[in-house]
Amino acid sequence: MRVGIPKESRAAESRVAGTPASVKKLVKKGLRVAVERGAGVAAGFTDQEYASEGAELVDRAAAFGSEIVLKVHKPSAEELPLMKTGALLISFLEPYLNDGVLEKLAQAKIDSLSMEMIPRTSRAQSMDALSSQANIAGYRAVIEAANRYRRFFPMMMTSAGMNKPAKTLVLGAGVAGLQAIATAKRLGSTVEAFDVRPEVKEQIQSLGAKYLELDIGEAGTGQGGYAKELSEEGKRKQQAALTERLKKFDIVISTANVPGRKAPTLITEEAVRGMRAGSVIIDMAAPSGGNCPLTELDKVVEKHGVVIVGLSNYPSLVAADASQFYAQNLVNLLGLVFPDKATDQIKLNLEDDILAGSLATHQGQVKVKR
Repeated sequence: MRVGIPKESRAAESRVAGTPASVKKLVKKGLRVAVERGAGVAAGFTDQEYASEGAELVDRAAAFGSEIVLKVHKPSAEELPLMKTGALLISFLEPYLNDGVLEKLAQAKIDSLSMEMIPRTSRAQSMDALSSQANIAGYRAVIEAANRYRRFFPMMMTSAGMNKPAKTLVLGAGVAGLQAIATAKRLGSTVEAFDVRPEVKEQIQSLGAKYLELDIGEAGTGQGGYAKELSEEGKRKQQAALTERLKKFDIVISTANVPGRKAPTLITEEAVRGMRAGSVIIDMAAPSGGNCPLTELDKVVEKHGVVIVGLSNYPSLVAADASQFYAQNLVNLLGLVFPDKATDQIKLNLEDDILAGSLATHQGQVKVKR
């Protein structure tokens, strides 16, 4: 059984779905591993490092022609035909996006597991790539904010005087938001945070941040620990409350997303106008429409004196560690596909809640309920 690890083709993507360390573990399990030449270079992993751990260095067609293909992003229109009938693809697949990719995988009789659909359970924690990558993104987003902010983050005292620490607000206290809180605190900023799920207040406070109290008349707790979309009245109250509160903050890290839907608007243009000149907004929801209507995807713009960062791939900016985490998530998931030594056949145990929950296509059918 051969596992193929192609080089990622999406623009500005530096991560890779396998590292020399993960290759070693897969080979030990009895799998052959075929790595496309140059696949790990952008993340800092050389072909020689892969080869020394037992990988075969191959061309693009051979990597995609493997029985199991591991990727960060879903295959492109040019890559899909390179995959063989009966193969298993494991990747981020953007399953709720109606772009026809899942239908094409099903037509080609390619089974696929979507890393976005890994259940949020204790047992699945070691395979939860959304969380591993969001954790990195939250860290890197604060570093981006510190780089774009034209003042110090911490309080600094010199013979010429002193400054006050930057005031940071984190909107959304999921994995990325909590890591952003922790990182901003480590850099010396004072931090407040808000989430529509009131039960995360304790987590925010445990990191040394203050919970921002907003009276919006409802809670946004959804299934599986995720946030749900607020009512129209709740959205209006939230926007109005934030417009006033944002005036006192220098840095805003916005992470609010609702799975499968456009990101909610939290930071209105009126709110941006009210912020201090030189303030920075890091809109981590940019890929799903943004929490601010002024955000431009994959661009850094300045509007009303405020810098708005709409980068979409923070983990790629920390490619070596992000690849290491993601590759280990994949190794752990393959441990369910092959509980013992690898065999010549792929048998997905659909009684396993993790495999069943992450199944996107199977035996010619799309399994995702949109």
